Amino acid sequence: MTILVTGAAGFIGMHLTEAFLDAGERVVGIDNMNDYYDPTLKQARLDRLLSRDGFTFETLDIADRDGIAALAQSYTDIDRIVHLAAQAGVRYSLTNPHAYVEANVLGHLNILELARTLTAEGRLKHLVYASSSSVYGGNTKVPFSVEDPVDNPISLYAATKRSDELMGHSYAHLYRIPSTGLRFFTVYGPWGRPDMAAYIFTSKMLAGEKIPVFNNGDMSRDFTYVADIVSGIRAVLAAPPEDDGSAAPHRVYNIGNNTPEPLMRLISVLEDALGVKANIDFHPMQPGDVQSTYADIDAISQDVGYKPTTPIDVGIPAFVEWYKEFHGDWGKHNSR
Repeated sequence: MTILVTGAAGFIGMHLTEAFLDAGERVVGIDNMNDYYDPTLKQARLDRLLSRDGFTFETLDIADRDGIAALAQSYTDIDRIVHLAAQAGVRYSLTNPHAYVEANVLGHLNILELARTLTAEGRLKHLVYASSSSVYGGNTKVPFSVEDPVDNPISLYAATKRSDELMGHSYAHLYRIPSTGLRFFTVYGPWGRPDMAAYIFTSKMLAGEKIPVFNNGDMSRDFTYVADIVSGIRAVLAAPPEDDGSAAPHRVYNIGNNTPEPLMRLISVLEDALGVKANIDFHPMQPGDVQSTYADIDAISQDVGYKPTTPIDVGIPAFVEWYKEFHGDWGKHNSR
């Protein structure tokens, strides 16, 4: 049977697809290959996957209702879905809000409709979809627990991700779709997104530029290495919620590192890995941003054995090694 991975050319999507292929699974990947960040990076990720046996790819936007619906007929062996495609980024939602509704709300609805079709045909074993730690909004209680209220989003991105969870629960209840939402906490690592802190800081530090640090550096994040995320997704996918005929077969988990790190410590680890001193440009807090994130992972650990193992002291040097190799300009920068 076959796993559908949306956002397959994305950061997490590529790593997850590679893990599935390594395990002998067949994967159908879709991605719209948009230019939210440099498409060259997305294409490089995709090229890695296209060289692998067992992988099939279609350039497809999840907001394309007919295109997504057609997948049920085009690939009659799809029995699991990992839905990662989304418009990411808190700050970008301030300037391009329509992209978030189109991808994260309409696109999510289209995937739910596909899951509905596959479930009605007796094919779908499990739908796992990406939510975000951003749904916790202005919560000040830490660590963030899935039992905490999440009705105060402070960005449109967070509001769309919370909408995904509510829509997922509704469809699971109405159509008995076994579903799990995963609230990701600041994922980083090789092949990561250029709009994330580790990538931005590395690029600017090597170029001798100032790095922007918000809230005057008084921030912390539950940085989670991508390999730990992948192991968690795979464990969750293999353990769909049971349907007892009453409660919706739907659940939500935090998936993070359970170890928040001060932003200034991340910068220190980057300095050591790069051999470059950061030139810091402090800024006030950005609209829509939060001071800290911290994942309570008791539920996912107890239910599927999820256990992250990678601290930033290991993960950040691994990211830096990939960055230097991928960009091929370390020698130029290091000769200054």
